[in-house]
Amino acid sequence: MRILLPLLLCCAAPVHAETLSAEIGSKGLTATEARLAALPSLTDADRFALGGVRFLSTVEAALQLRYSAGITDQTGMLPFLLLPLEDNPNPAAFEPAMISDLFRTMDENLEAARAPLAEIKGPSDFTVEINFADLWFDINANKTRDTGEEAMAVLGPMLMGWQWDSRDPATPAPVVKFDAADAAWLQAYTHLLQGISNVVLAYDPTEPIDRILQARAKLQSLGGVTPSFFTGAGTQGMDEVDVIAIAIASLQQTPDAARMTAAHGHFLTMIADNRRFWAEVAMESDNAAEWLPNDKQQSALGVALPPGTGTAWLAVLDDAEALLNGSKLAPYWRQDGAAGVNIAKVFSDPRPADLAGWVQGWAATPYLEQGQLVSDQNWNAFEQMMGGEAMLLSFYLN
Repeated sequence: MRILLPLLLCCAAPVHAETLSAEIGSKGLTATEARLAALPSLTDADRFALGGVRFLSTVEAALQLRYSAGITDQTGMLPFLLLPLEDNPNPAAFEPAMISDLFRTMDENLEAARAPLAEIKGPSDFTVEINFADLWFDINANKTRDTGEEAMAVLGPMLMGWQWDSRDPATPAPVVKFDAADAAWLQAYTHLLQGISNVVLAYDPTEPIDRILQARAKLQSLGGVTPSFFTGAGTQGMDEVDVIAIAIASLQQTPDAARMTAAHGHFLTMIADNRRFWAEVAMESDNAAEWLPNDKQQSALGVALPPGTGTAWLAVLDDAEALLNGSKLAPYWRQDGAAGVNIAKVFSDPRPADLAGWVQGWAATPYLEQGQLVSDQNWNAFEQMMGGEAMLLSFYLN
């Protein structure tokens, strides 16, 4: 009995729970999401964790589709198509509908990711600590963490730009403590990506892709295709010239008005959530492994943001909102005086976007009107503050 009692007590004692970060590292995003989704009740930390894991799972699903179809080059000009991937030695046959299927899936998955985040109400003091060394994407869908699937290897170049290649490879991965303000940031990012997804789906590229791939196959059958004059290379039957042609041909189609309306709503809500983030982060007095810091904090990513970054970025968002609402107009290159393009009407009355028509003016005339033009003053001030890294940091700031 003296021997049995300690054994029974050990069996009855609760096992120390694995941290969320370690769970992702050992089990992957899919298994972690399933466990969180099955919880009978959720704390705010659980809600953020579930939303965050679903967001990362959305990225993972995009990477898996690209890898399976061999879309591993970076000729894409859209989110999810810009992230670097190793080439798949045995890709499945590429189908023209894969791109629209990708963004349709992304739209649905991002909606699911935002659902638990929206349930975080009012002041909340939760934290969710994530070591980026634990994050990985099952790119080849073999349920095993392989070389090149680390999140830092995939996302690092986008987050740090040229600094990624110049960093010391021995630099430890950042450890971030996400909090309630970051929930607003993540909600804003889901809306941004859903807005872009809906624009892509409004001008569904399936038929243009099919047409341009057939033309490329014809060129190939007649003796080959000359290398791209941009990079001298192309993979999986397409190069940059083909991608640009697909974009132009897609925009010449009659868009889905409902998708454009949905995109417009997502972009406006993204701005509202971003404002909420900056208001909440401004009230923080701690400095604990911050994702996106206020002026008195430091970023756990090691990205140095100058004082006043939030104020400058909110001014840029004010201009973006004014354009989306039509209270300010976008300058048009052939229009002199106080007149420009009403961007709100581009979404409410979407039409085929003929490139030649926009260059000459006939395609722009339905949207041209007199009114106050948006100034480039706020963007220029932000660009000057960021020291030439404005476009890179805009992805970070959202």
